Amino acid sequence: MAINTFLSSDEVEAVTKRVVRKSQAKELRALGLTYRTRSNGTHVVLRSHVVQALGGVPSVDQASKGQEPNWDGMNSAA
Repeated sequence: MAINTFLSSDEVEAVTKRVVRKSQAKELRALGLTYRTRSNGTHVVLRSHVVQALGGVPSVDQASKGQEPNWDGMNSAA
């Protein structure tokens, strides 16, 4: 299952707890989320920015596949 790059309109509503777009914009700013407004008035919000800004953990699909644990740090802690 592919993860969309941007939040859907329903997800923007869920994050902001607002239905009115002007109120959504105000709440997005209050949460420190960067967004753009389309010509039709809907907001474009990067999913990765929401995860980063709100302190979430990206899903396995979004995480870099080349990362490994810091083995030296783990071995010295033992």
